[in-house]
Formats: sequence, structure tokens, C-alpha cells
Amino acid sequence: MPSNLQLTLKSQRFRDERKEDWRTLERLLSQVEAGRTRQLSDADMLRLPRLYRATLSALSVARATSLDQSVIAYLESLTTRAYYAIYGSQIGLGKRIVKFFTRDWPEAMQTLSRDTIASAVFLILGTCVGYVLVMNNPDWYYSFVPQGLAGERTPAASTQSLRSVLYDNNGADGLGIFAAFLFSHNSRVAILCFALGFAFCIPTIVLLLMTGLMLGGFMGLYASRDLGFELGGWLSIHGTTEIFAIILAGAAGLFIGRAIAFPGERSRIESASYAGQIGGLAMAGVIIMLFFAGLLEGYGRQLINVDWLRYAIGLGMLSIWLAYFYIPRDFSRFDIDMNTSKISQK
Repeated sequence: MPSNLQLTLKSQRFRDERKEDWRTLERLLSQVEAGRTRQLSDADMLRLPRLYRATLSALSVARATSLDQSVIAYLESLTTRAYYAIYGSQIGLGKRIVKFFTRDWPEAMQTLSRDTIASAVFLILGTCVGYVLVMNNPDWYYSFVPQGLAGERTPAASTQSLRSVLYDNNGADGLGIFAAFLFSHNSRVAILCFALGFAFCIPTIVLLLMTGLMLGGFMGLYASRDLGFELGGWLSIHGTTEIFAIILAGAAGLFIGRAIAFPGERSRIESASYAGQIGGLAMAGVIIMLFFAGLLEGYGRQLINVDWLRYAIGLGMLSIWLAYFYIPRDFSRFDIDMNTSKISQK
């Protein structure tokens, strides 16, 4: 058995090899605990979780080798402080909401950029197919557009009747019912596109194509009556937000499906967990977009009857969303990754 002198020398050497890291961790923790987080440099913020993990590893070694109990007690105290500083609740509800809108949501959308393009392609493909089929044979309309959504807007309706839906406020109550149905339908589609992505993307792709066929069939009907431009304005005032939300939900589903099918260097479970976190952030934002689309659909589309103004609002909303999601910005100014640190914004 090792003598007391050997244990003392071993403990001393153990401390000497690591004491600088421990002192640095103590200094950083003192600043965090004193509420001076903003004074930490970017390097210090990145160093803090690394030092915590190194100290936790040192504690494990100290316990396993029965080192000096004072060293073990010191490391236990230090790692406990570090845990609460890094993983503890440092951000209030208000700051968490601000952080979601300033960093988490747009960063998640940028992570999903490739899947967003793929999702848009599937939706546009379905729209084009539905449009061409209905233009050539109106009977296809009944296969693509649900009865509850179509209402009286069918190939059997007169051109004047179809036009009146786009401009007459006399049917405001009917439009309100239609708007509620459309919002409910598209919300379900968005949620299903995300939720079914785990099945290797296939259900998500099918839902995107079906939604495109429905949209294309609706456009084909109106275009066949020379009302395509008017319908575009009627749809765009809310559709640029609502359809974009469906595309983003589809992108989240595709991202999860790809992560499960092709996990890369991660295990399949780890890859699915990471994709689920990103997709969850995206879907939280999609719900917000659908809420705004509902407001535009319930009020703006019924109160504004000027085509160019409808297009202006629709394209303006799309420009705002694109700028918000994809204008490059420095996300490093905000928290370190949510899974490794909860340090508040510098």
C-alpha cells in the first residue's frame, strides 16, 4: 500500500498540475455570481464550460484515487458553483422571449436553409401539376380541393360568383367561415409536415405535394375564368405568410427525416435529438407565423379590395420574413449553445 508520504506527494502533484485551471474557473464564477457576466470576453464565455468539464473530471479522479479529502471537498464546491452558474436559471421569461426572437428562431431557420429549399420545391411542384391538370380538365378540381374548402367555389360556379368571393364584403360572414376553415386546415398540414418527418421524410413530402395540388387546383379554376391575377392578390395578402409557414414546417420535418436516415458521425438517437431541438424551435416560430396569417386573413383580406395593395402587403410580408430569417448576423454575441450553457447575453 502507498505510504502517507506518497499519497501526500501524489495529491500535491495532482493539485499543481490543475490549480491554474481551478483558479481561472473560480475567477470566472466570481464574475458571474456578482452579476458581471457582460464583462466576460468571448474567450472567457467559451472557456467556462470547458473548465467546468475539466474540473468535474478532476473530481472524479480524486474520488477514485482517494486523494486528500480537502481537495475533494474543494472540487465538489467548485463544480457545484459552476453547475448552477452554467446550467442554472440565469435568464428570466422576458429575456428568454427576446432571445428566441433575436437568436434562436432565425438561427434555426438558417440551419434549415437547404431543407427549406427542398420543401418549397415539392410544394411548387405539386402546385404546378394541380394547375396544369385543372386547366386542361376542370374535373380534376374535385380530386384536389376538399369540399369544405371549396364550398361554392367549384367549376360549376359562374364566373361572376367566383369573382364576387374576391371582392364583395356582403359575404363577410361566409368568408369568415372559409378563413377559419382554411387556417385550421393549413395549421394541421404544418403540424403534420413536422410531426411525420421522422418516417424518413416520405409523409412530409406527400403532404407538401398534396397541399401544392390543392393550391394549384384552386389557382387553375380561377385562371380558367381569367381571374388568376385577382386570385393572386386575394391569396397573397395572407398566403405569403401562411404558405411560407407550411414550407418551413415541411423543412423541419425533412430535417428530422434526414437526421434519422443519415445520422453521420452521431448516433441515430443523438442525431434525431439534435434535429428535434432545431425543428422544435422552427415549429414554435411557425405557430407565430400562422397566427399573423390568421389576422391578415380574417381582417386585411376582407377589408382591402384593391389588387395592387393586396399584392403589396403580401410581398411586403414575405420580404420581412426573408430579411428576418436570412440576413447574416453575428449569433455569437448571444448565449453559448443552449445545451452547454445558460449564460445570459453579453
